[in-house]
Amino acid sequence: MDIAKSLMDFGIHPPTMYFPICVKEALMFEPTETESKESLDTAVEVLRTLYKEAASNAEKLLNSPHTTPIYRVDEVGADRNPRIRYEFK
Repeated sequence: MDIAKSLMDFGIHPPTMYFPICVKEALMFEPTETESKESLDTAVEVLRTLYKEAASNAEKLLNSPHTTPIYRVDEVGADRNPRIRYEFK
C-alpha cells in the first residue's frame, strides 16, 4: 500500500492492490498498449527510487502521498462511514 500511495507523488496512478489474492501485498501493473516505452521506463525508475527510499527512509513511504491535495485516506473509516456527496462550503 505504501508503494502504491508513493507512486502518486510521482504522478503515476497507483496500481491495483492485493491482486492476485494468492500473493500477499501484491501490486498488479497492467499497462495498456497505449503506454509508450518512455512512460514504462519512467515507471521503472520511479519504482527503483521507491525501493531505495524504503530501505533508507521507510517512514517517508508510510506517510505518502505528500504532493496530492488529499493525503493518506483512512480507508477503513471511509469504507465504514462513506461520504457519498461532497458538501461545498
